[in-house]
Amino acid sequence: MNTDCLRIEQDAVEPFFKNGYILYCSETLQGIFIDPGEEAAQLLQRVEENKVQLIAIVNTHAHIDHICRVTLVKEKWDVPIYLHPEDQELYDSLPIQAERFGLTYPPAPPVDHPLQEGQELKVGHLVLKVHYTPGHSPGSVCLEVGKHVFCGDVVFAGSIGRTDLPGGSYETLMESIFTKVLPLGDEKILHPGHGQETTIGQERLTNPFLTT
Repeated sequence: MNTDCLRIEQDAVEPFFKNGYILYCSETLQGIFIDPGEEAAQLLQRVEENKVQLIAIVNTHAHIDHICRVTLVKEKWDVPIYLHPEDQELYDSLPIQAERFGLTYPPAPPVDHPLQEGQELKVGHLVLKVHYTPGHSPGSVCLEVGKHVFCGDVVFAGSIGRTDLPGGSYETLMESIFTKVLPLGDEKILHPGHGQETTIGQERLTNPFLTT
């Protein structure tokens, strides 16, 4: 697959400083919003500036910082919402998650389509492959397109996702990383839910959770 047409817009704002992503095809201008959080307003502005036509909202998982502005995007762009079924309960608990942070968010709109292992999502001339990578949450997924992997909170530059939240499992997360993420190849660029981008090769060599 030729991914020369792949374009990525990214932003992160307070309070969570969570990376949200617009991924789009520069030839067709079709795009998706990955993990709409508090940065959604800024990224929707770039959608307009680049004349992108959003066709989906895709969630790597359903923790509050990754879904808190799904409603905002859905109201602006009435497009289908994708989520792995194992995170449905977490998704439905958005108002309860918000209370734990002293915040208030309305319930998220209904999920339209389930994400599954090996599923492919077409965005213009691009094809995203879904990898089911539980551990940080029961329904965490990574999205692979060309040399890029949008990995949510599965792995970060120099760290891994926390596993002390309900539904988290350190053993499951490590299995996901070693059997699903690392085999994708050292040249793959990881776009995590927090912090800077990195590569699988860099993490294999320097990430203390992966080198011990």
